[in-house]
Amino acid sequence: MKALLALILLAQLPIHRAAPAAPPAPLGCDDPETEAAAEVAVNYINDHSHHGYKFALNRIEQVRVLPQGPNNEILFLELDLLETTCHILNPTPLVNCTVRSFQEHAVEGDCDVKLQNLDGKLSVVATKCHSHADSNEDVHLLCPDCPLLASLNNTEVLTTVTTALNNHNSKTPDAYLRLLEIGRAKIQYHPVHTVSVEFAVAATNCTAEEAKDNLEACQLLPEDQSNFGFCTATMVRDLSQDVRVDCQLYGHQVPALWILPSFPEHSSLLVLIGQGFTNHNLRLSHNNPVASESSSSEFPTSVLSAKSIVKRAAAEVAQHDKVPRPVGFVPPPPPCPGKIRYFKI
Repeated sequence: MKALLALILLAQLPIHRAAPAAPPAPLGCDDPETEAAAEVAVNYINDHSHHGYKFALNRIEQVRVLPQGPNNEILFLELDLLETTCHILNPTPLVNCTVRSFQEHAVEGDCDVKLQNLDGKLSVVATKCHSHADSNEDVHLLCPDCPLLASLNNTEVLTTVTTALNNHNSKTPDAYLRLLEIGRAKIQYHPVHTVSVEFAVAATNCTAEEAKDNLEACQLLPEDQSNFGFCTATMVRDLSQDVRVDCQLYGHQVPALWILPSFPEHSSLLVLIGQGFTNHNLRLSHNNPVASESSSSEFPTSVLSAKSIVKRAAAEVAQHDKVPRPVGFVPPPPPCPGKIRYFKI
């Protein structure tokens, strides 16, 4: 009888069940894991870009993680990048490349990147990027006297590039340099009419003297001897037509794929850069052929939609508000977007 009574009393006691595990906090844009993925993504973008300049990370706008199984997840990143002063042929590590200042008429890159994190190893699956220069109005708002980017097929720009390269080749007995592409150009009208240009070059199998006799026979050095470089030049557009040029060669490196003009005259340059743009667009839409992630490389619209990001952030704050908090408690800010490393365009 006593045993039966004990069982009845035991059955009436409240059962204490373990509280369900709280879902993991959403990955933040400034979390170490996100920043590590962004670093891998930026390096991949620069390694697969064949024109223009290297880009550096300015801000992580959004991150989303999709679990795929044990030790396997897919990350979607939305990144803001800024153009540096290092041309993509420049072997200088990105960490040592200077981001162009706002006053230099900055160029911003927008990239969506899909990565896989498999057993702690990050690999890029797909990327979509484009870039654009800051508006003329924004530059002049903070720097009224700063020169703006000029169209790369502007007649004065082409004249300056041709004159500068001819000037350099005439004074250098070494390999004759040929133009690969014009990277940047700016024209300033006051107080002195000045044209400033930047352009990539490559060494040929001719000397400057040999090029005078048969320029068409001058070809780029073979892959095992390739030598790329970069030039900056300034030309004063007055009666003196004074030009200053400085070229730096980087030595042998694996060549990129380039579309070369047949001749350094204006007509050929126009074929190369006839679009009239002021900067090389970071048009990179790339699927990694060696990536192990086999599902679709499409980017989910929720990652790319600003509205969905705002809704999700609001929902997270609302969820926090449902839990009793001490007086004066301030809910944490949404985990994204992340910090701005340089400046916002």
